[in-house]
Amino acid sequence: MITKIDFVPGDTVKVYQKIKEGEKTRLQMFEGVVLQIRGRQDKKMFTARKFVGNVAVERIWPVNSPLIDRVVVKSHSKTKVRRARLYHLRKSK
Repeated sequence: MITKIDFVPGDTVKVYQKIKEGEKTRLQMFEGVVLQIRGRQDKKMFTARKFVGNVAVERIWPVNSPLIDRVVVKSHSKTKVRRARLYHLRKSK
């Protein structure tokens, strides 16, 4: 569970999510660009997008989800991001 969000839209993050397979639990990493952060307080959610080959994959996570182990900011945006929602990135590539 995340206690504090230290990333903004445009940042590249690694989200470590707990996956339960039968009796075992493992961590799966999702690395992508944050497109949006929406909601308030307990209902806050964020969306990340990555490319696997030529296919784009988007995931949406609630911030207070117990399935999220940790979120690591890999890099901040190189330029100042002037939008709260980066939907224009969907048209690229």
